[in-house]
Amino acid sequence: MDPRTWAQDVLRCRLCETPSPQMYCDICNLYLCKACVEEHLSDRPNEHSVIPFLNHLFPNLCRIHSSKECELFCEQCEKPICVKCASSKEHSGHGYVGMVKALDSQKAVLNRDLQELEKFVLPKYHEIAKIVNNFPVEKDIKENIRKSTAAIDKHGDELHREIDNIIKQMKSDLDKMSQNIEVLKKHKNNLTSTISEITKSIADLKKLLKCSYTDSTRVFAYKSRNAEFKRLPPKLTVSLAEFSPQVIQPEQLHKQFGSLSAFSIGIEEHGYTLELPSAESSPVHKPINDEPRIITVIKTDYGAKNKLYSVSCLNNKEIWTHGHDKILRLYSMYGTLFKSIKTKPGNRPQDIAVTGEGDLAYTAYWDNTVNIVKNTQTQIAIRLQGWKPHGICSTSSGDLLVAMDSVDDTETKVVRYTDFTEKQTIQFNDKGQPLFSTSNRYYKHISENRNLDICVSDRDARAVVVVNQAGNLRFTYTGYPSATKESFRPVGITTDSHGQILIADRENNRIHILDQDGKFLRYIDDCGLDGPYGLCVDTRNNLFVSESDTGKVKKIGYMLTNCEQFMPQRK
Repeated sequence: MDPRTWAQDVLRCRLCETPSPQMYCDICNLYLCKACVEEHLSDRPNEHSVIPFLNHLFPNLCRIHSSKECELFCEQCEKPICVKCASSKEHSGHGYVGMVKALDSQKAVLNRDLQELEKFVLPKYHEIAKIVNNFPVEKDIKENIRKSTAAIDKHGDELHREIDNIIKQMKSDLDKMSQNIEVLKKHKNNLTSTISEITKSIADLKKLLKCSYTDSTRVFAYKSRNAEFKRLPPKLTVSLAEFSPQVIQPEQLHKQFGSLSAFSIGIEEHGYTLELPSAESSPVHKPINDEPRIITVIKTDYGAKNKLYSVSCLNNKEIWTHGHDKILRLYSMYGTLFKSIKTKPGNRPQDIAVTGEGDLAYTAYWDNTVNIVKNTQTQIAIRLQGWKPHGICSTSSGDLLVAMDSVDDTETKVVRYTDFTEKQTIQFNDKGQPLFSTSNRYYKHISENRNLDICVSDRDARAVVVVNQAGNLRFTYTGYPSATKESFRPVGITTDSHGQILIADRENNRIHILDQDGKFLRYIDDCGLDGPYGLCVDTRNNLFVSESDTGKVKKIGYMLTNCEQFMPQRK
């Protein structure tokens, strides 16, 4: 509505023209009466957000108590609430922080994404674009083809009519090669489009960082696309056609006529690497809390007789677990069992991971498969030949990384799958030596770091092996010297949004924390841990630890909370 004429205008429902509509669709920017809401939601209900009209005019009003302003942010529910909500049963026992501080914290996350895009991702794309722009353009390719054609004609004119068919065939080959021009065009267009999207994301983030306290809804609605942009495009190589004439020998006419090298475009999936700063050098890095604390203890159906192994966050409110039996279980933060999935005979889960699409992936060691659970339906996604899978994780780009042993227990490797198709194998260092132990006594666990490093917990080797995205060894961690009775034997492994690596040390009842370059930062050993095994981290850097013998999952706050970031630290 034009503010200069609002006194003369009457707001009406967009669908039925009823005056003074009570509702508003925040996605479509449409005013609606209550009677028309159902019709508006009928086509794609998940793509709309219908709110009371007053909440549209005053976005900071509580959606439950419409007369109250949201002055607090519930850290456990991760949403703004009013004072009346805070005293309700729904938020009993939850931790709160003021909206101003919560907004500052969320803007720090936005600022981190902004700096990552501006300082690292966008410059890398410009660097790639500079390389691609130096490739031959269409006129160069056509000129190359024209010259090659002329060379073939000149050489052919000197030969007998019997080789005319050979000349014709080679010309035809050259014509087919020109089709590659479209491939090169498409790659350049895709690159230009992605750079445009990154630039727009940067502009959007800058706008969000300028949002005022009264307009915080847009800030909390922000969805990061950094993981999508960090998946760099394939690297192209271009080889132009070149005709090489030969002296004609009658008995070997075709061979002596000459050869034509193919004009091709090679695609190398991991030809480019993206270097990101370490957690310590990040300008918005949250310091580790000097006193890690247990936030929640989730009691599960596992225990000493049915040991609990892996844990994986579906979101910030639900976790998947698996243990010694054949049942996959989904729990709430309060220990409520939401879902149980019983696997097929001989298909007992070995490790689990939540995919980018929210499905559950698990490895089945005994029948050599990788499986996907969609809702309650399980399907085999990958069936291996000669290999047995164990550790699995989902990457920021949507790939699956699977650690596996050969059937004869003589080899171990990590394989990357894109759309369930093998794309990369990581097995040896640059000297041809195995990166991982080949013993099959213990299974290996795996996680991808923020900088796209691949971290493998190798219990048999008593080490954590970290390689970069291309599979080249970066470092090996064998524990930090300390006065402990048991040697370092890592099990579960995970990483957080600051590139820190967290490792479960079951025998010593502690968690090791490293930076992305392998530097030891500290232990978590004062939270009453009892046989920590599986690890995962939610989007707010809360650590979930599964205890194999007790069957408990402990949610631990090891980073400073939103509120503590802005408070003086105790000496």
